[in-house]
Amino acid sequence: MSGITYVRGDATVPLGKGVKVIAHVSNDIGGWGKGFVLALSRRWPEPEAAYRAWHRDRAKNDFGLGAAQFVQVGPYTWVANLIGQRGTRTGSKGVPVRYEAIDTALGLLADKALELDATVHMPRIGCGLAGGKWSRVEPLITDRLVQRGISVTVYDHGDRSGTEVRYSRV
Repeated sequence: MSGITYVRGDATVPLGKGVKVIAHVSNDIGGWGKGFVLALSRRWPEPEAAYRAWHRDRAKNDFGLGAAQFVQVGPYTWVANLIGQRGTRTGSKGVPVRYEAIDTALGLLADKALELDATVHMPRIGCGLAGGKWSRVEPLITDRLVQRGISVTVYDHGDRSGTEVRYSRV
């Protein structure tokens, strides 16, 4: 099945079988220390180490808005570091999210997911500390991933009722 499935749960523990890519949005200044990345770092050291090295060596690589880095953390699990926010603070130019950068990075993510025959798992990327609106991000995911036949699961963390909520949007 392809489409976006919404569940309550932890995106660092992706559901289902087969190869999975866990995607998240990072900033373009090398900061790693708040939000979803903390959950990633609790599970695996590799995504943070790779992101920091990528940023450190940015004069010699593609690090920047719209770029994507893929880090294998297990035999069937990858993490996609997507650069989709300018800085980390809201200022005179608005919130840090950059929708066009997320769109570009999602295109790279789609290519990798198809190469790996993988499903994609994520929190509501760009909508936490980056300050984005899901109503702007969801169509990008649909256009870049779902329209190419890639199944996407979006995780909403924290469930007070103890029941899993699952619904799909195609």
